Amino acid sequence: MDIHKLKLFTALASAGHFGRAASTCHVSPSTVSRNLKQLEEELGTELVLRDNRSVALTEQGQQFLQFARETLQQWETFQESLLAGANELRGQLSLYCSVTASYSFLYDILTEFRPRHPGINIKLHTGDPAQAIERITLGLEDVAIATRPERLPAGLDFKPIAHSPLVFIGPVDQTHLGGKPSQWRDLPMIISEDGLARERFNAWCQKENLTPNIYAEVKGNEAIVSMVSLGFGVGLVPQIVLDNSPLQQQVKRLPDQPDMGPFETGICVLEKRLKSPIVAALWAQINS
Repeated sequence: MDIHKLKLFTALASAGHFGRAASTCHVSPSTVSRNLKQLEEELGTELVLRDNRSVALTEQGQQFLQFARETLQQWETFQESLLAGANELRGQLSLYCSVTASYSFLYDILTEFRPRHPGINIKLHTGDPAQAIERITLGLEDVAIATRPERLPAGLDFKPIAHSPLVFIGPVDQTHLGGKPSQWRDLPMIISEDGLARERFNAWCQKENLTPNIYAEVKGNEAIVSMVSLGFGVGLVPQIVLDNSPLQQQVKRLPDQPDMGPFETGICVLEKRLKSPIVAALWAQINS
């Protein structure tokens, strides 16, 4: 199987668009289309449903995507193993984290890692922390800074680096919400769409027999702090997000905080990716 074709196919699957996939891989859209057609002819099945604007994977395409990602990971691990005996590791490390994690944890990690391994290029993606585990399990990233879920998926390894409580916050001026601090549970809520914080919030509401007044469901804790600072409602965020927010002076912790359980942040990888000397180098640096 042609590794180049696999890379183009995975890029197309991620982008959902021929033009964007071509831009990512620095080739023309016709090159992506031609290689896809060759793959489909080799496999004797249709991998992608096409229209004028986007593409969607068929059931066979989804199965092949998993094969392609695993094959590319094995290929990268093999290439890296050939360089493991050299004086200096060389290659690329894909890392995913939230914006908050990028300046809360990533700076310290890379400040130590870069001088030790200057030949390793870091490919950094930032986004919703609730997607971190999924991006690792799908093989989209080598390493992620993530929140430990209630149940760690099979085949995943997690090394903790910090603990932070979940806290309810409101605007400094409570009058924007039209309620008193003692009545904050009746006020509009701004919470995450998914992830551990949402799971804890749902469990707490059930325990308290509370039907929440949900004003907004958002992706990203930073957006929650921003909306709360503007007086749209009260929000639930990790304390570490609040501590590092440029808006921390515009919000405040609410009184009578419930115990929402531990919120553990750490580094996660697929166990099989630890065979990669590059991934193993970063993993070994983290002290649990």
